[in-house]
Amino acid sequence: MRFKDYYEVLGVARTATDAEIKSAFRKLARKHHPDMVAEGSKEGAEERFKEINEAYEVLSDPEKRQRYDTLGAGWDKQGGPPPGRGGAGGGFGHWGGGGGEEFEFQGTGFSDFFERFFGGGQSDFYPGGGGGGGPLPRKGHDVEADLLVSLEESLQGSTRELSLRRPGSNSQQSFQVRIPAGVREGQRLRVAGQGNPGRGGSGAGDLYLRVRLAKHPDFRVEGSDLFYDLNLAPWDAVLGVVAKVPALGHPLSVKIPPGTGAGTQLRLRGHGLPKKGGERGDLYTSVQIQVPTQISPEERQHWEALSRISPFHPEA
Repeated sequence: MRFKDYYEVLGVARTATDAEIKSAFRKLARKHHPDMVAEGSKEGAEERFKEINEAYEVLSDPEKRQRYDTLGAGWDKQGGPPPGRGGAGGGFGHWGGGGGEEFEFQGTGFSDFFERFFGGGQSDFYPGGGGGGGPLPRKGHDVEADLLVSLEESLQGSTRELSLRRPGSNSQQSFQVRIPAGVREGQRLRVAGQGNPGRGGSGAGDLYLRVRLAKHPDFRVEGSDLFYDLNLAPWDAVLGVVAKVPALGHPLSVKIPPGTGAGTQLRLRGHGLPKKGGERGDLYTSVQIQVPTQISPEERQHWEALSRISPFHPEA
């Protein structure tokens, strides 16, 4: 298992502030988002996007970041994962099946390093029993792991191919997992019969994949609603403007009325994530007014002239 340098992935120093980490993530995620790159580069961009998401998942969470920072040079000497935890994702990851047995998966979107220290993969282990008459019939135990899902997959639904290597086997088994439209953070997807084999003729357990929504460079998610910060120049806020707002699927043209103040929230109905019943949530656009930090001498003259003739005094 290879150590993941999350600071290197995002291109920030270990002393980076939360704001610097967020800025680096948004820049890289926008650059490598599969929907924002040329058609021939989508596969490589998708893997890079997942790697960037994983790094941000850890470094944007104070508790996870602190845990990561304490790993240091001795990360590989801190013992194995807790019972039933292990890896999933870019390389083959591992989920314990009791008695030293391991499942190995590939294709969940997370690296084995992440799953070992920060993932939620686990399995329910039933101790053996049955005495001299042989093992009692018992269904195999279930296995749970994390699955990284993009907002685009949550909107449209998708099919993901996973690979599995069972305990004691040298061969891989591939199967497809359907990700239904509208999946939510923390929702579990059941894959019947892909858990641990049963005993005494009973059936195998199930695999449960816990959805982890990928962070998006533009949106934050609350339930089925999306939230977006729209940056405006002061003159656009005063005069009004037709602004381009990104949305899942295609950008929208939004009319910003004259005199729009900072913090004004515009509701775009039906442009969020799917709800039960087929309807979609909403996209909320919050106006953020950005002030130029550098201006030319000519611009300064105009700003000074405006300050002299304008009757507007916000402190009044």
